[in-house]
Amino acid sequence: MLDTQVTVTVHAADPLSRAGVVSHLQHQPAVEIVQNQAAVAVRERAEQAEGGREKEGGGDPVGTVAIMLIDRFDEIAATELRRLVRSGEQRVVLIARDLREPELLTVVEYGVRAILWRHQATPQRLLRAVQSAARGEGDLPPDLISRLLTQVGRLRRSAVSSASVAFVPALGMAPREVDVLRLVAEGLDTRQISEKLAYSERTVKNVLHALMTRLQLHNRAHAVAYALREGYI
Repeated sequence: MLDTQVTVTVHAADPLSRAGVVSHLQHQPAVEIVQNQAAVAVRERAEQAEGGREKEGGGDPVGTVAIMLIDRFDEIAATELRRLVRSGEQRVVLIARDLREPELLTVVEYGVRAILWRHQATPQRLLRAVQSAARGEGDLPPDLISRLLTQVGRLRRSAVSSASVAFVPALGMAPREVDVLRLVAEGLDTRQISEKLAYSERTVKNVLHALMTRLQLHNRAHAVAYALREGYI
């Protein structure tokens, strides 16, 4: 349990879904729910509280927890999730109706702290997930832990069998893709990129081709524009 009240913001495309989460938590004394537009004030209070705890030699600082509700993990959900995680001040609890295995690994790589299935999001489980996220800990349903371990094991076996095979998220960009596009944006050609990153030219071309195919980008300039717009480079 936490001694400090956790500040929570709730993010959902459907107002009824948001209202359901609020109703689950609004009577919990350990939780303070704020409107999204109050996030700036929330962060200021969190920073002030963190400074006070550090001076007192207390435990780890407790930041704002953002609860995000989705039916499926599409591009819109991915963009919103990146925005929440990249703010650096909110730890995310994701409530989802369904997640496929590649999407599960992607949201974990993004930095999601806890995941709940929508049909299992009781007030008690939701509060536990919020408190775990506030402490910087993870909280996953048992079936998701099993699926995640299976996915990681599959990726390890794939990496061992072929050094050229690397996992990329179903949506968004993998670190290797970002590295290649950053050099494309600097004006380097395929040969120069391969020398800079110690890749073969074929690998550089394959990385770019896979990225543009997955995200339906027309050419390298379009890929660079996408990366800039989404904040990757």
